[in-house]
Amino acid sequence: MFSANGRKFELPLFMPVATKLSAKLISLREIEEMGFSTVICNSFLLYLDPGLELIKKAGGLREFTNTNLNFFSDSGGFQMISDVFLHEISDKGLKLRSPYDKKVHLITPEKSMEIQAGLGSDVVMCLDYMPRYGDKKKDVERSVELTYQWAKRCKNSYKGKGKIFGIIQGGVYKDLREKSAKLITSLDFDGYAIGGLGIGENKEEMFDAVEDVIKFLPKNKPIYLMGIGSPDDVKRAVKLGVDIFDSAYPTRVGRHNLVFTSNGNLEMDNKKFREDFKPIDEKCGCDTCRNFSRAYLHHLIKIKEPLAKRLMSMHNLYFIRTVVR
Repeated sequence: MFSANGRKFELPLFMPVATKLSAKLISLREIEEMGFSTVICNSFLLYLDPGLELIKKAGGLREFTNTNLNFFSDSGGFQMISDVFLHEISDKGLKLRSPYDKKVHLITPEKSMEIQAGLGSDVVMCLDYMPRYGDKKKDVERSVELTYQWAKRCKNSYKGKGKIFGIIQGGVYKDLREKSAKLITSLDFDGYAIGGLGIGENKEEMFDAVEDVIKFLPKNKPIYLMGIGSPDDVKRAVKLGVDIFDSAYPTRVGRHNLVFTSNGNLEMDNKKFREDFKPIDEKCGCDTCRNFSRAYLHHLIKIKEPLAKRLMSMHNLYFIRTVVR
């Protein structure tokens, strides 16, 4: 367990992704009622809309959303792997393009900390330079160096009440992961995130990178593996010593008819479920499994009823919570 902003975080912890303060098709209140304590949001997108001043006027993220959830906030650095968002990278920070009006905004480490402090986030993430999978080693080396320089500036400028986590980069290069881990831990953050994984590398490359990094991280501070959310990956990472996870994977695949079970994944659009009157998982206590059969969900999928996407997304979120409980 660790605490931040006067609030408790039980570990291990899975955070549903509430990028714009909602998960697709699922309300924050429903996420809270499922038993989740914490979500993660995107500070850059919230800065654009509804805007920092409106959320501050409401009293912060909890008051604005009328929940008792804990909030992590990401800097928006993840958006740089998308050409829709990324305009330019420089020593100053990231120039990111608004998806709403295409205007370009310079997000410096100092600006990111100002935004996240203004949101009232319980845990804030440093601005980082996230390389894309397949980038040349010299580009990944630059990301390690800039991530370190930006982390120093983030720590020096953060004025909020929450905790601050540093982010480790390095791609799939063992020497660069080690270098980044040593640089970031030298700054003595409240917790450490392993970033830049789950973006194209295979499973063994990903877990080799996690193992390479973890041995250089302090045992008395939370370790966060960013963007990883399949049940098998979460279980494996917990065994390696990871404490915190976030991912849109459970809800994304749920919207595409794939559901988690104790015996592996099921593709609910398969015709074999047409006359299957069992719940998705007989061991699951979610609302979907308590009330609806596989046959009924298969029917909803076939008639293209949006309710199917919602019911399967809710099941997957509930299931992943039981994995880390």
